[in-house]
Amino acid sequence: MHLPSLIKMANQIGDFFLSMPDVTEAQEGLALHIKKFWEPRMRRELLTHLDHTGGAELQPIVVQALTRHRDMLV
Repeated sequence: MHLPSLIKMANQIGDFFLSMPDVTEAQEGLALHIKKFWEPRMRRELLTHLDHTGGAELQPIVVQALTRHRDMLV
């Protein structure tokens, strides 16, 4: 999949989870959503982007969720 599309989708998911009052729960929910609904190659591409750029263009909640719950996503 095209990386800009993955970034856009991840940020849209981040927008949804930003409304949750518990940040830890929001980050876990975001990571779980990506785990459940994204193909492994999509997750790998997003994690590679995170590794190479530090999460450029990704919302902070997305970067935090990917970093904190990376083991779940691999």
